[in-house]
Amino acid sequence: MKGGTITVEDFYNEAKHTQNNQQLVQNMIIYKAFENKYGDKVTDKDVNAEYKKNEETYGDTFKSQLEAAGYTEDSYKQALRSSLVLKAGISANVKVTEKDLKEAWKTFHPEVEAQIIKVSSEDEAKEVKKSADDGTDFAKLAKEKSTDEATKKDGGKIKFDSQTTDVPTEVKEAAFKLKDGQVSDVISATNTTSYSTDYYVVKMVKNQNKGDDMNKYKKQLESIARDTKESDQDLQKEIIAKVLKEENVKVTDDAFKNVLTPFTMETANTNTSESKTKSTKSSESKTTESTKTSESSTTESSSK
Repeated sequence: MKGGTITVEDFYNEAKHTQNNQQLVQNMIIYKAFENKYGDKVTDKDVNAEYKKNEETYGDTFKSQLEAAGYTEDSYKQALRSSLVLKAGISANVKVTEKDLKEAWKTFHPEVEAQIIKVSSEDEAKEVKKSADDGTDFAKLAKEKSTDEATKKDGGKIKFDSQTTDVPTEVKEAAFKLKDGQVSDVISATNTTSYSTDYYVVKMVKNQNKGDDMNKYKKQLESIARDTKESDQDLQKEIIAKVLKEENVKVTDDAFKNVLTPFTMETANTNTSESKTKSTKSSESKTTESTKTSESSTTESSSK
């Protein structure tokens, strides 16, 4: 232009300081490190399966949503691959212990068979509850009153356990307390999509007590414990830090010197640790008392 030129270098020097691009570089480093170490754990078949699952979820709007987000089919599959490799790397570093299984056992409840009716107001729910208590067929009520499209046609029939995610926690907890044939009181639950309140009435068809034998459900408990640990952000951060160290990651551009701060203990913004050591003199019998050390350090960190 008349006023001069804008070079790629000019653009780079301006763009690299923005928060979005700092995040982009952080992601690129992490994905690259995990690809180097765990890339062989994810196949094209895995990526295609994940792509197809998303395609089925979003239906006819899938391709238009990809375009709106700036993806082509190939670039989206590459993003899926990076995500799957990261997940595989996290999983490879997670070990499920007996303590983890016992922790999962505390809130575990095996699968139950029930019928549910979902309505939008408390008054409607109270009417449903009264009708059920008066002997009206629960399946008939579900078909007529329920707004839950997934279950109403089948008379509200549903199966779920403590890990089921498409049944509100409040509904599960109330249902697990019911005996076979018993109808719950009105249950209120926050809709996680609309943040409105939904109201439920549940009839238990077949409940089962988990008993005292944890080994009977060991596979399920291992899956629950693993999922819990893999979703722990603090543990994820530790694993990412470990992999970055193993891959000998070095940042040479000062603009990005703090981009890995969340995953390293030594950063430019770390306050100097203060430590005090007290030790006693060695006795003639060469017995040395233990050194007492206290350290305090503050490290700015965040987890994404």
